[in-house]
Amino acid sequence: MADAQADPIRREIHALVDCIPTSDLPTARKIVRSLVDPVELAILRASPDDEPQSEEERAAVEAARRETGLGAAHEEVLREFGL
Repeated sequence: MADAQADPIRREIHALVDCIPTSDLPTARKIVRSLVDPVELAILRASPDDEPQSEEERAAVEAARRETGLGAAHEEVLREFGL
């Protein structure tokens, strides 16, 4: 479904959720979760990363943020890994 078509439907669903009686919220949550992609659901349920970032990780992130350009082509990455 195109995003333009989905927007009014999402707004209606949000409005309907706001009208669900408190006693029915656990059931509604189960129903909505059953409709969500399992990977998306796992991401939503994941604990935040609470380990401190090492200096090496921090430097790698900064170096990546400074990179410009479009990155590597898919084919180039496959070749790099011998695929």
